[in-house]
Amino acid sequence: MNKLILVVVAMALVTYIPRLIPLLLLGEHKLPPFLSTFLEFVPYAVLAALIFPGVLSSTGDMPSSAAGALACFILSWLRFNIMAVVLGGIGVALLASLLI
Repeated sequence: MNKLILVVVAMALVTYIPRLIPLLLLGEHKLPPFLSTFLEFVPYAVLAALIFPGVLSSTGDMPSSAAGALACFILSWLRFNIMAVVLGGIGVALLASLLI
């Protein structure tokens, strides 16, 4: 039990320290506009990199997965509601898997 608590505390420190250091060092300074804009897009890029491989292997069939992903892209580009985007992608992937 003692080792478990030590591991949890060590993991908390390893997670907390990298967040604390920039806050302490850059707390008073403003970032340049270019860097600030760049950092705003990082979460979206990371999320896309994590999700995209799973999307293409979700149905077990690459063409139907790609059709569903393309449908999601088009529906979101047309600014549909998120629920409509998800359901539309699932529907298109299902139709494509039935037709292909």
